[in-house]
Amino acid sequence: MAEPLHDEPADLPVRESEQVFGGRVWDLRRDTVEYGGKPIVREYVDHPGAVAVLALDDDDRVFLIRQYRHPVRTREWEIPAGLLDVTGEDPLVAAQRELAEEGDLVASDWAVLADFFTSPGGSDEAIRVYLARGLGDASEAFDREDEEADMETRWVPLDECVDAVLARRVGNPSLTIGVLAAHASRTRDWSTLGEADAAWPTRSTPRGEPAPR
Repeated sequence: MAEPLHDEPADLPVRESEQVFGGRVWDLRRDTVEYGGKPIVREYVDHPGAVAVLALDDDDRVFLIRQYRHPVRTREWEIPAGLLDVTGEDPLVAAQRELAEEGDLVASDWAVLADFFTSPGGSDEAIRVYLARGLGDASEAFDREDEEADMETRWVPLDECVDAVLARRVGNPSLTIGVLAAHASRTRDWSTLGEADAAWPTRSTPRGEPAPR
């Protein structure tokens, strides 16, 4: 019998590594890696990683936001999310902060829903999607600026979110993966969920920071 499907970590020798460009949010890095007995050069976005939150209420409705994303020139529907750009910050704490800041919401029940790489051929960005339940109003509302200043919000039934994904009407990866994972997990009585503090060995680690646990 074949072993269960899983990704395999590969710690290849990195002979050279240089920052080609330093950006405001993320950097561009060039690595020379020994692969198959010869050096190959790969350039990629050196990313701090991110967390996203699928907030599900007692009526199985998902909290969604819609905001402008300049690289794709689209006002897209998303779930609350944010960068892990505070050194040493626990990802669960970051997720709780993002839910409060973008949704004015808090949750009493947290679990890991999915982990994924956004574009592994050109970026080391890893995202963890949390499922948040037991929702309530945050004690304060947060001021929003730039793209978040005119952000729309909506509560949408989980099944309708799945329909929108399958009909290709929405394209945000955290939303897509989050709602499909939640829909599948619900059919299995939520048995696939991970503990809120589950280890995250594939978490992004910008150069110069400690490796993830």
